[in-house]
Amino acid sequence: MLSSLVRRLEQFGPLSEAEQQALRALPLRLRDVAARRDIVPEGDQPKDVSLIVEGFACRYKLLGDGRRRILAFLIPGDICDLQALLLRRMDHGVAALNRNRIATVPHELLLDIIRRHPRIALAVWCDTMRDAATCRQWLANMGRSPAYARIAHLLCEIWSRLQAVGLTNGDAYELPVTQTDIGDAMGLSVVHVNRTLQQLRADGLISFRSNVVMVLDWPRLQAAAEFDPAYLQLNAVPPFFLKSRTRRSAVSQVAAQ
Repeated sequence: MLSSLVRRLEQFGPLSEAEQQALRALPLRLRDVAARRDIVPEGDQPKDVSLIVEGFACRYKLLGDGRRRILAFLIPGDICDLQALLLRRMDHGVAALNRNRIATVPHELLLDIIRRHPRIALAVWCDTMRDAATCRQWLANMGRSPAYARIAHLLCEIWSRLQAVGLTNGDAYELPVTQTDIGDAMGLSVVHVNRTLQQLRADGLISFRSNVVMVLDWPRLQAAAEFDPAYLQLNAVPPFFLKSRTRRSAVSQVAAQ
């Protein structure tokens, strides 16, 4: 159940067998959340962390006039409410986009693993920093990029994230969102989203039907989006991981002599 979380954290550096086992041994409580229902409501004070095992979700805020603003899309392996581990109260909501299976782990158990395994703590911290970098990228896109580039960038980003955790099928991936969802995420009207998707199709960059995106021309889609995946840190290994791996290797060599 926690294999997707292990894969996600290992994007920042390899975890030892003991570290992986500590994560996989966490006692889980599973629950299903129907499409378009809250996983964690805004203002909630959860006592557990919620991990997406199956399905897609989104972070969102409701504005004063009832309009929704999507702040991020979440995929399997993502933790929905990590901020509540330290900050207690959720300042936004998390909702399922399709049927989700959620694994919950009590805060005290996750905190215990973080205390006992500093490399896991560092990986969780790195993952939080990546969320912040993604938020900055979205803000930059919406402040400067036209709709065509914004949506192309979103499609590139989601493919890259899914591919990193083994959830793409070649150049295709599931994206169970509506045009309203895309509009709420990209700050666009549904009409504008529809026209832009039609243009991306007409230009031969993607097909998008039955909630499946097929990337037909990755170089041109990436160019249209001005997509540089560096902010996702998918292949970056922090110095701490490199140093600790070197120390373990040196210790092993000494022990073998």
